[in-house]
Amino acid sequence: MPPQIRRTLIHHQVTHEEGGEPVDEPTELVAALAIIRNPWFGQGWVEDLRPAIRDHGPELGALLTQMILGVTGDRLEGYGKASVVGMGGEIEHAQALTHTLFFGNQYRNAVNAKSYLAFANTRGAAGTSMMIPLMHKDDVGQRSHYQTIHLSVQDAPADDEVIIALGASIGGHPHHRIGNRYQDLEEMGGDVDNPAGV
Repeated sequence: MPPQIRRTLIHHQVTHEEGGEPVDEPTELVAALAIIRNPWFGQGWVEDLRPAIRDHGPELGALLTQMILGVTGDRLEGYGKASVVGMGGEIEHAQALTHTLFFGNQYRNAVNAKSYLAFANTRGAAGTSMMIPLMHKDDVGQRSHYQTIHLSVQDAPADDEVIIALGASIGGHPHHRIGNRYQDLEEMGGDVDNPAGV
């Protein structure tokens, strides 16, 4: 069955000033959300989640990607994803709908990204805070693009719902001045070709 969507939302914030200083090129953060019915709600323990993952992932990934790109166009630099499952579901349900290539690759391929999608998943009642972590779509070592979109939907998720979200940034966080992982690795004698430091 395809996803049963109750509502979609776009969140768009533009930062013009930070720390009392103007931001020469305002940073834009964009989130696209879909509030859907949890496909496993009321079924008790479901061992195989993959049929619903395959049914939901491509459609939700494509929908939210197009919503994001409708705002950012080709200016997108940072990206991430998140989900919140209602109290009638499992945290695994939230993860199932976002930690799948059927979902994430819709976004990754559309923006020609090289890095993995930063993520956050949680369970909560309506109004639960959602945090969408972001990183540079092509370079996981660029701290300038480590940002978080923080928002909530006052009437979601209901017990039988999941909020699925993609996030994006145009520009890095304002007044970035903490360096990047490559500088740290170089100073520590690490491998600059391995920004994860592992």
